[in-house]
Amino acid sequence: MTAAGPIRSTCPYCGVGCGLMAFPDGKIAGDPDHPANKGRLCSKGAALGETLSDTGRLLRPQIGGSDASWDEALDLIAGTFGRTIATDGPDAVAFYVSGQLLIEDYYVANKLIKGFIGSANIDTNSRLCMASSVAGHIRAFGEDLVPGCYDDIEEADLVVLVGSNMAWCHPVLYQRLAAAKEARGTKIVVIDPRRTATCEIADLHLALRPGTDVAIFAGLLAHLAETDACDEAWVEDLTTGFAAALAAARATAPSVAETAATADLPVGDLARFYDWFAATERSMTLYSQGVNQSAAGTDKVNAIINCHLATGRIGRPGMGPFSLTGQPNAMGGREVGGLANQLAAHMGFSAASIDRVRRFWDATRVATRPGLKAVDLFDAVLDGRIKALWVIGTNPADSMPRSGRVREALAVCPFVVVSDCWPTDTTRFADVVLPASGWGEKDGTVTNSERCISRQRAFRPPPGEARPDWWMLTEVAARMGWRRSFDYRGPADIFREHAALSAFENDGPERRVFDIGALADVDNAAYDGLSPIQWPAAKADQPEGTPRLFDNCKRFPTEDGKARFIPIAYRPLAEQPDDDRPLVLNTGRVRDQWHTMTRTGRVPRLMSHQNKPFLDLHPTDLKRLGLTSDALARLKTRHGTTVLPVRPTLDQRPGDAFVPMHWTDDFSSTGPVDRLVGGVTDPISGQPELKGTPVGITPVATFWRGLLLRRTGLPPADGPYYWARAPIAGGDAFELAGWEPLPSGRNTGGWIAELLGAPPQAELMIFADPGRGAFRYASLIEDRLDACLFLAHRPGELPGQDLAVAALGTIVAPATRLSLLSGHGGADVSTGDAGRAVCVCFAVRLRTLRHAIAERRLTSVSEIGAMLGAGTNCGSCLPELNAILRSVQAGGYSLDMADRVAVD
Repeated sequence: MTAAGPIRSTCPYCGVGCGLMAFPDGKIAGDPDHPANKGRLCSKGAALGETLSDTGRLLRPQIGGSDASWDEALDLIAGTFGRTIATDGPDAVAFYVSGQLLIEDYYVANKLIKGFIGSANIDTNSRLCMASSVAGHIRAFGEDLVPGCYDDIEEADLVVLVGSNMAWCHPVLYQRLAAAKEARGTKIVVIDPRRTATCEIADLHLALRPGTDVAIFAGLLAHLAETDACDEAWVEDLTTGFAAALAAARATAPSVAETAATADLPVGDLARFYDWFAATERSMTLYSQGVNQSAAGTDKVNAIINCHLATGRIGRPGMGPFSLTGQPNAMGGREVGGLANQLAAHMGFSAASIDRVRRFWDATRVATRPGLKAVDLFDAVLDGRIKALWVIGTNPADSMPRSGRVREALAVCPFVVVSDCWPTDTTRFADVVLPASGWGEKDGTVTNSERCISRQRAFRPPPGEARPDWWMLTEVAARMGWRRSFDYRGPADIFREHAALSAFENDGPERRVFDIGALADVDNAAYDGLSPIQWPAAKADQPEGTPRLFDNCKRFPTEDGKARFIPIAYRPLAEQPDDDRPLVLNTGRVRDQWHTMTRTGRVPRLMSHQNKPFLDLHPTDLKRLGLTSDALARLKTRHGTTVLPVRPTLDQRPGDAFVPMHWTDDFSSTGPVDRLVGGVTDPISGQPELKGTPVGITPVATFWRGLLLRRTGLPPADGPYYWARAPIAGGDAFELAGWEPLPSGRNTGGWIAELLGAPPQAELMIFADPGRGAFRYASLIEDRLDACLFLAHRPGELPGQDLAVAALGTIVAPATRLSLLSGHGGADVSTGDAGRAVCVCFAVRLRTLRHAIAERRLTSVSEIGAMLGAGTNCGSCLPELNAILRSVQAGGYSLDMADRVAVD
């Protein structure tokens, strides 16, 4: 902090890249001067201050699970890498890095392995989210370029959202879109198999059959040609390949009716979308993981771009294709060459590029060919080709497809290094664990979805011996003999070199668009004060940055200077459903969680909206499968199996299933959902198909339900039961459900004590009502409630989760102990369940909302906000508030329900 005021930084979550202000009192607020968010924040950004605890952090290096010094750890890493290279060659070493890294971290990692180790075996978790966009951009434009900017969202007359739940995954941009719709009547079309929260502001929702995006946009291209909506002069002057692309589109989509049948859509709805797009000059198509995470993801991207090229709707206000980036620095990682098929600074592996980078880095061992992409990289770890692996800032044991196979690979790899802020399912496999500085502790830059470079600034010291990732990498490089080439005094030195490389020999007819040479000479003070700037920012002609690309375009960065249409044929999902696996499994995000929850899963209020994993199914599928709401179901694919509680919802298409991606072994017995997902990848981008896995689902009979509250959050031991953990004030809450009868006889006591985590000196209390099948237990240590366990036959017979939370960790007087266990509210704890939190900013729960709407006869979200505060801070809950309001007004809740448990 400074005496002058808050430290300005950038959010560490999604690719929107919101500006933040960190105040001396620990408060985190949106930066009203940052162009991305203009002061807005989402629920995760608003709760960042609650993630800054040092509890649970990795504090010092570890070797073989024991604390070690930095010198010991770094010497071991450098020595092992050196011996591996000498024995098995440079390709036996690999890095797997993250879109959570800063540009400076990314740059050093890429330079070390590609320039000095001599291998391109560095890939990133961005392969799982943005690789298809990169490949599509390069095919169409000649370079990985996002043409537009966020302001276009507010200037468009038609916004098409494809495979994007913007309301939950990019909430601040959703707020900007919703405000534009309110102000100027923007038409919005959502193309997504699920009815998501984003559909609350949609004029049209096309719930397509999973994987049929190419058919829809092929049909659109054919429709544009048939209705004379193409800009023929623009196409002729600035593109190539239109005739071949149109012929392929007509072959894929011969008519609107046939296209609608392929996508399983009403013909009238599809025709309406086509007509709107054809008639609306200012049309913008925003797409995200529903497009990218596919074995045909690159084709989907180019099918979208083809339609914008055909109409010349690119590079001007309110129009163009726009890739919504998943991570805070996924764009920056692509700039430095963090993907295995890139070299550096948007250069590939041509002879000229290799020579240019070699001379700039003064390196003698530059990689000369692309490395292994993520899925192939871990296959190479498993089969022994890669013998030394450094994982930096990511958790592939949970997030990679076929996560069980990835864990096998990590287990057999001779040498694994993991750098992270917290212990994860991946650090469990590490020979060396390095404690990394986290957000608020490290200094550098990130690039968001609109090519805007912003500063992340440190405002607190790192805990223990944690260090920045770039520092670890340079120290290893120095120990391997390359000290002079990695002699950086700080992140500013690295950034200047990165900027200089972007401009190095970057001129003439083959000039790359990515050029930030205007920033190559910034001094330390200018770097510290760097304001957000959109690249390109070339020293000669664009020093102030460039909001839009290709405006008044005369040349694209291709050999002939023209953008390329790509002829595309529709391909169905790589794995097709069959009799044993008749449904299609989709995976994705929930509103308040991020990746594998290492940060967000520690914040009670962020877990209060959705505190457990779930399986969403259409009610007709539930009935057909013999399931009921909140029952347990076993999911089985060709790649793995798990057990999850079921939620019926009309938001799902019949035949489709949805499971969130976030939960891990640390938070639930289900483990990572990616253990169910296959490893089929896009043949061009290498991005895996994470949203189209055939799955079989069968009921799991439950004999009992349980609620466990503990001051310590260690997961229960494996057993014949499902569990899910969520942090609460003073401890953790576990939901339990068993598919075998409860232990009886002499086995009962030990089992209960193990669940309670009770040490030998604990005092155990028991309340049993066998007639009702209710059993309740508590563990006290020195009269303080350390844990309590409630068991019953059915979920509705359990007390509300709030029953004993207030008493956890407090002294429980003997006179109140029986009432606490019996559920009559000892220690002033009320019974009943208020439902999940809808607005986490003001802790407004579902039952409270429904009751207030019914009792006060509220008619708008603004009235809800005025009464309860919900929706008036970050705005992430606004779509749900609208849905709840409509449900109550339609008779979905009445005042006589107020004393019953609210079920969502």
